[in-house]
Amino acid sequence: MRIFLTGATGFIGSALVHELINAGHRVIGMTRSDAGARALEDAGAEVHRGTLEDPESLARGAALADAVIHTAFDHDFSRFVENCEKDKRAIAALGSALAGTNRPLVITSGTGMGSGEHGEPAREDVFNTRHPNPRIASELAGNTLLDSGINVSVVRLPQVHDPLKQGLITPLIGIARDKGVVAYVGDGGNRWPAGHVSDAARLYRLAVEKAESGARYHAVGEEGIASRAIAEALGRGLKLPVTSISPDDAAAHFGWMAMFVGLDMPASSALTQARLGWKPTGPTLIADLDEARYP
Repeated sequence: MRIFLTGATGFIGSALVHELINAGHRVIGMTRSDAGARALEDAGAEVHRGTLEDPESLARGAALADAVIHTAFDHDFSRFVENCEKDKRAIAALGSALAGTNRPLVITSGTGMGSGEHGEPAREDVFNTRHPNPRIASELAGNTLLDSGINVSVVRLPQVHDPLKQGLITPLIGIARDKGVVAYVGDGGNRWPAGHVSDAARLYRLAVEKAESGARYHAVGEEGIASRAIAEALGRGLKLPVTSISPDDAAAHFGWMAMFVGLDMPASSALTQARLGWKPTGPTLIADLDEARYP
C-alpha cells in the first residue's frame, strides 16, 4: 500500500517508517522542515509538506494514499487541552479526504480511554466516554468519522519507550533534575502501562493492514509498572534521592505533570494480541531506564 504517515519524523513515526518500508509498503511522510524532509528521503520515504495547524495540508496528503496512519501530536503538555482539540480537527481533515472510500485511517489515542469503572486494567473493547483526559477528543473525532462511514481504527498508546525517550517519564526526568530529587506520590503503588517503540511500530503496521473499521488496539507490553519502581530506576540513573510526596504537594512539585503522576492506569493488550497475532518482544521499561544515558 501507499501509506500517508503523519508524525513521520517523530519518535514513533520514525520507527514506523522503517517498519512499513521493510514490509513492502510505500510511505508518504509528512514533515514541516527541511531536516525532516532529508531524514525521510534517507529512509526511503516520499515527502509531503504539512502541519497539524494546516488541515488542508493533511487532507492533501491523505488524498494521495491508499491508507493513512496518524501519529502526529503536539506534545506541549502545558497546552494539552488545546492540543487535543487540534488533534480532533486534524482527524476530521484526514477523514474528509477518505469519504466515499474504504481506505483505512488509523488514529492514535491513549490506553486510558479504555479504563473501566472499578480500577480494572483498560481494555480494547471499552471506550469510557466520561474519561476526564482531554485526549478523549481524538477518539470522539474518530467515532464521528465512523458514523459517517469512514474506515477508522485506533491504536492506544501507553508510555512508549526506548533508552532515549519514555513518554511522560521523559519530562519527569527534567523535573527531577530541577528539584534535585525523584518523587512519587503517596506509596507509589499507582501503575503505568508501557510498550517498547519497536512493538508499537509493528502494531500500527498490523492495524493498517488489517483495516478493521471500529477496532481498537493497545500497544501494551507491560500492563502496569508501579510509579515507585519507575522513580527508583530514575534515581539510580540520575544519582538522586528518591522520596514520596503527598497528593496535596503534587501540584507544587510536578507542575502540569501533576494531572498524571498519581494516576493508576494499568492496561491490557490481551484482545490486541488475540486479534492481530501481535506479541510484544521489546525490552521492558525498567530495562530501558537502566540503559538510558543521563547527561
